[in-house]
Amino acid sequence: MSPRSVVVVGASLAGLSTARALRQQGFDGPVTIIGAEPWRPYDRPPLSKAYLAGAVDRASLDLSPPEEELELRWRLGVPAVALDPPAGAVRLADGSKVRGDAVVIATGAAARKLPGAARLRGVHTLRTVDDAEAVRARLLPGVRLVVVGAGFIGAEVASTAAALGAEVTVVELQPVPLGGVLGVPLGRELARLYAAHGVALLTGVGVAEVRQRAGRVDAVVLTDSRVLPAEVVVVGIGARPAVDWLAGSGLRIDDGVRCDAAMRTVLPNVFAVGDCARPEHGWTGEPTRLEHWTAAIEQPVVAVSALLRGDAAGTPEDGYRAVPYFWSDQFGVRLQFAGHLRGGEHVRAVSAEPLVAVYERLGEPVAVLAIDHPRLFGRWRRLLVP
Repeated sequence: MSPRSVVVVGASLAGLSTARALRQQGFDGPVTIIGAEPWRPYDRPPLSKAYLAGAVDRASLDLSPPEEELELRWRLGVPAVALDPPAGAVRLADGSKVRGDAVVIATGAAARKLPGAARLRGVHTLRTVDDAEAVRARLLPGVRLVVVGAGFIGAEVASTAAALGAEVTVVELQPVPLGGVLGVPLGRELARLYAAHGVALLTGVGVAEVRQRAGRVDAVVLTDSRVLPAEVVVVGIGARPAVDWLAGSGLRIDDGVRCDAAMRTVLPNVFAVGDCARPEHGWTGEPTRLEHWTAAIEQPVVAVSALLRGDAAGTPEDGYRAVPYFWSDQFGVRLQFAGHLRGGEHVRAVSAEPLVAVYERLGEPVAVLAIDHPRLFGRWRRLLVP
């Protein structure tokens, strides 16, 4: 039977996309969205770029404009702390419960902390609008900033801070930026962007300690004993799915909430979408958790379709099978990537300037990377095979 009410846990892009999909697919019952932050859903990609630079204001981040009439019930500023499947209820930190015939989990991911330094003044992560505002207040010309991690967030923060006049050093444990995502040869290409924009990149080394003086960050000590003076530290060492609150719920938790290709979990009428979900992916052919903006838009459409079908199994075509895709704006260029790597792929450059590289497995293209070449990227993206 189709549910009469739906609870969405997570006032995120994935959570809002779920509510939109419910209304677009004809559901007219009560929809309640629970959010740990006091804000309605906002766009997160600009936080490390235009918003951090002060180029756009807070209102421009809002994803749910007042004129959008979805008739939602909001419970904001109170995180969910437990799921009670038999009662069809979500328990909140204030002791209250929100009940629904179906629950969609969209709690996203939380930034990983730097061990031993998370509570030091001047040490930041960048995941929320409050994080971005705290970092932005410190990015004055000449400030010494150490960014830990040369992933997407680290690179974008470094790029933005350098443009604002900060003295930036990036510390990366791996030999090249994004080597685990794009491979070492293309990671070397990205490393050149740092040097071209006056950002020091130290690779193959970790952080041993963050020193403080008078209650504030003073320096970062590396594992090779080098000492980097710093007034600000931004930690960008990845994120973990925000699923701790689901302990004891009966859900299968394995690097996120495990679910089938239709985003169904092992519990009836409980679904998961977005950064916290790890579905059977129809294109990659394996359980795949995607921290991508596009997945947060696409997965809820699939989940809602299955939710409104009730117990109908559907067909493989009804499941989530979109080709993984992400982009990153850093150091004045746009990086685009589509596909999925398992390791051992052959990398072939199909354009040198601007760079477009195709990853091949058994002679077939399985992924493509482009730097500032959207037209050729789009052409190869359409040719990708699982």
